[in-house]
Parts: sequence; C-alpha cells; structure tokens
Amino acid sequence: MTLHVAVIGSGPAGIYTAEALVKQAAEPVQVDVLERLPTPYGLVRYGVAPDHTSIKSIANYLRRVLELPQVRFFGGVTLGSHLSVDDLLGVYDAVVYCTGAMVDRKLGIPGEDLPGSVAATDFVNWYCGHPDVDPARFTLDTSEVAVIGVGNVAVDVVRVLAKTAEELRATDVPHEVLERLGESQVKAIHMIGRRGPEHAKFTLKELRELGELANADVCVRPDEAVVLGADFPRQVQGNIKVLQEWAAREPVGRARRLDVRFWLRPVEILGTSRVEGLRLERTRLSEEGRVVGTGEYETLPVGMVLRSVGYQSVPLPGVPFSESSMTVPNVAGRVREREREYVAGWLKRGPTGVIGTNKSDAAETVRTLLSDLSGSPRTGSGSIEALLADRGVQPVTYEEWLGIEAAETELARSLGRGDRVKLVGLEAMLRACRP
Repeated sequence: MTLHVAVIGSGPAGIYTAEALVKQAAEPVQVDVLERLPTPYGLVRYGVAPDHTSIKSIANYLRRVLELPQVRFFGGVTLGSHLSVDDLLGVYDAVVYCTGAMVDRKLGIPGEDLPGSVAATDFVNWYCGHPDVDPARFTLDTSEVAVIGVGNVAVDVVRVLAKTAEELRATDVPHEVLERLGESQVKAIHMIGRRGPEHAKFTLKELRELGELANADVCVRPDEAVVLGADFPRQVQGNIKVLQEWAAREPVGRARRLDVRFWLRPVEILGTSRVEGLRLERTRLSEEGRVVGTGEYETLPVGMVLRSVGYQSVPLPGVPFSESSMTVPNVAGRVREREREYVAGWLKRGPTGVIGTNKSDAAETVRTLLSDLSGSPRTGSGSIEALLADRGVQPVTYEEWLGIEAAETELARSLGRGDRVKLVGLEAMLRACRP
C-alpha cells in the first residue's frame, strides 16, 4: 500500500522532507506539500536578499523535488483555518510540520512599539514582496536608520538600505517597492552590536560585500574594532581583519554612510508619536562573560529602528509547542507524546544553521517517521481534494504556481528589468494563475 504523508510548509525544510520521503521509503509514497501562500520555497523566495541571486538559485533544486511524480503542491491552504490536525490525521498516515521561524525576537525596551520601530523581518518581507506586507508599508523618509544586530540578516538589510534603486533594478524586487527605494531619504545607517567584532554572527562573505558598496562609505571606529586575544576561528579572524582595515580608512564622500558599531546596547527608543531617536549604553563583558552596561550613554537621531536579534517560531493550532525553546518538543523529529506527527526545520531545532542544514535535519525526521510506521497498518483514508472542496477551498496547484512565475517573467520583460519582478499581493497572484 502507498504511504500518504502531509508536509506542512513548502520552504527548504518542507521540500527537503518531501525529497527524503521519496528517497528513503522502501514502499510507494505520496507526499502532499501544503502551503498557506500560493507560492512555494519559503525563505528562499521571501527571505534571501534580492541581490543574492546565487543563493536564490536553490529554488531550481527545490523545483525539481516538487516536480517528482510522488510529490504534489497545494498552495493557499492554512492549518487552523482550513484544516485541523485531526483532519490531516484522518486523511494521511503521518504529518510533518515544517513552518519555520516566522517572527523576530523583541528587544524588550521602552519605546519599542512606537511607529518606526519594526522587526527586520517585516522590512525583509517588504523588499522581497511577501504578500503579508503592503508595498506601502515603508516610507523611507528619515535621514538616519538604526539596525540592531550584527548577523547576516542585519547585513542584508543595511546593504539594501545603502544601495540605490538603480543597483537593484535588475533584481526581482517588486516594482512598487523599487520606486519607494528610489525615493529614499536615508543618508546614514547604523548597524549596532552589543558585543565586540569577535562575537559578530555575520559571515565573512556577507561582511565583505558591504565593503564593495558603491553608494556608501563604510566606517568602523578604531576603538570599537580593538580585539583582545588572537585564538579565534578562521572565520572570526577574517571578520576582525576586515573590520580593522575599515577602521583605518577615511570616508570618500559617498552619498550614504554605514557605521558599523560595537559594544553598544539599545536601552530606549525615543519619541512621542513616532521614533525620534535611539538611546544606547556602552557595554563590556563581565568576568562571567555576560554583557553588562558601563553607564556611558549616547543617542542617535534616527527616525527608524529595525531589530534583527534573532527569530522565533510561532505555535501552530493544535500542535504542541514549548514557550521556553520556541520549538515543537520532539525526539529526532517525532513530536513528543503524539502519534504520526513529526517536525523538521527551525520549528524542530530552533533558528540555527543555513538553508542546507535543513536537508540533514529533514533526513533525520524522515528516518524516524519511516521506522515508526514500518509494518504498521495504513490509517489515512479519504481525499484531501474532497475535504478541501467540502470546506470551500480551491488550492493553488503546482501548474498554477508556474502561471504566477510566468506572469512575473513577463512583468520583468515589460518593465525592462532582469529575469523576474515579483507580483504584489494575493489577488494579483491569483489573477495571474486563474485568468
């Protein structure tokens, strides 16, 4: 008999899970990938910076998985509103949750809820054309912006802020967003880390890209680039060397300026009706290695604060969730105290690793699933199509997704822009695939 498995989420974790099921199963298998958006690929489509075309090419690999005869794509299907966990377990022999980490951690400081203080993921979703974010969401009408965090997401955000619209014209940035980037009033960008250069989370490749910006001077304060000790991994040593080189050079008068700051932590976002400034405290490490304040403060006159201090997952309706770890409690991918329910990706292990990490992670979950179900009678029955039809849900098929892709290619051609320009909003996507 055929093993029927539902995978919830079509980002890398979900599609790698589908691939692992097809490769590992010793019996016939049918994998249905259910996605709340009309479009697959998750963070590859809506999280990778538009100018990182080599990383975005991972979508070509993921596409081949969705085109396997044992895999089907159902877009526009939401767990909780369209289907319950019990619904899924009634149709499928097993369910694997792969919905990732969808929200930013908060700073927990006064003023954080002021207009102009936002999660970096909202900004990323905006310039990546995520249908959850209105293209009018951001108006870059302030001269100074602070980005809190020194990881790769923060680097992506400051790089997009620093570039001209013309530099991004050949990318897939939605045209409405590109126009707003072209109207940007931003002159100074501050990227701020609580610890020193040796603790930064960005990769050397991402960091070096900042030094290649044609439209912005990149500045580092010599006193903040000082690092004690030398016994660091090669990657960290590379970061330190680049930052210290930048600290030794003078600005040349480019249109924008990027200040990469260290040993500062935000303590308050200032303003009455919107962000008007950011108060920072100088930090140091205690003997125990914790970040502590020194009582020395400075204020930056910024009109926008973007926080990029980590992601966290959100609970799925009807699925166990640990508020302490912000993951689904599991053992090797098996949801604790549940039968026929599994988890993979960031929802399983937390927001760690790179896109490729999800492949081995998914393979582990699939080994657990197949071991659990080996020799067991098949429990799933019925048809997901009939169930969705009964609920009044018309899922987006893989062929319809290809229609969205074709419309984005045609839009780019009509605008004289690159290979693709993303459509904005669910209505535009559905019009493209269901004319």
